[in-house]
Amino acid sequence: MTADHPLPAHGPAGSEPGQHESILLDEPTTADLRAKVTEAWQEFARALAACLRGLPTGARIELTLDPTASGTGDAVYSVGVDAAGDGQLGARAVGNALLPEGFRLDRSAVADMVALGWSPPGVVQGSGDYFGLTSPVTDATRLAAVVARTLRDVFGAPHPAFLVYLVQDAEGEPVEGEPLGTARPEAGAPRDIEADLDDALTAARVAGAGGADVLPLEEQVRMVVSTMLKSGADQLQVDSDGDINIRAGSAMVFVRVRDNPPLVDVFSPVLTEVEPTEQLYVKLSELTNRMPIGRLYCTDDTVWASIPVFGRNFQPTHLMLAVQVMTGLADELDDRLHGEFGGKRFFGEGDKPANRGPGEHRTGMYL
Repeated sequence: MTADHPLPAHGPAGSEPGQHESILLDEPTTADLRAKVTEAWQEFARALAACLRGLPTGARIELTLDPTASGTGDAVYSVGVDAAGDGQLGARAVGNALLPEGFRLDRSAVADMVALGWSPPGVVQGSGDYFGLTSPVTDATRLAAVVARTLRDVFGAPHPAFLVYLVQDAEGEPVEGEPLGTARPEAGAPRDIEADLDDALTAARVAGAGGADVLPLEEQVRMVVSTMLKSGADQLQVDSDGDINIRAGSAMVFVRVRDNPPLVDVFSPVLTEVEPTEQLYVKLSELTNRMPIGRLYCTDDTVWASIPVFGRNFQPTHLMLAVQVMTGLADELDDRLHGEFGGKRFFGEGDKPANRGPGEHRTGMYL
């Protein structure tokens, strides 16, 4: 986030419209969550272009909109790119023959695919039921932009964090490489997170602090979050303000380390552009009283959820609990509160209904 998320309001009593505006509007970009989404897509496209340029002959990258996170169920929206031996890249994108009814692309979406440069299924040799596209490796930047726009504009990925990817060589073995922004490498076998965290913290103390017992708070926080996300600490998505970004369904959770006093704040803008009303304040108060930890509050036109974790005598398991609670809480509450009070979810336009009529257009499901 560009500036600190505001302190909680005390409720409707004595509040005047616009009373808290200065808290959020001191920085013009404070509430510009769209800017974060745009920046994430740009970073994803740059990383994908670099990956495509470095693909060994015969290797393949597969990018999929996570059906669990996006709510698409059996509909698997995917784009794959293969590295041929002649300096060419062959891309394919899922077509309607492979999608269940209610999630197929309508005529406008198909036209969007063609406008982006895709050939209809079966036109490119070997494409079968997939849209096809070929491109020289030297034009990897353009191909990466086409893939990113396909996933975002046509397939409806609201943010790169909703994507999972797998890079394999000609023998089907994983290919190591730099992360693709906030997109996630395909998960491996289940792990004991707490045991992994203990091992990681012990190794970090020995390697980085000469056996000292205490690591800097920021380093411990990055270690905890990266272990929970099954990634390296250097692969975390950290924005220009130093906040760690974590996707949580239709919500976004941020983790911020504060110095004075030492504190780790796990917070989420649950709803934006919501009208503050007495009913909303009462609802937030009721929900806060029922929460085991943390609080909900509304400042200006944004509903925030926040769970603080003490930085002194920092306990990694406390942060793990806070992140687990917040990711589940934010994803559930934004839907519940949106249905009752309106406003916008962080990824609200990426929501997909269970079924669509034949005339409903699938594009534009992003911020």
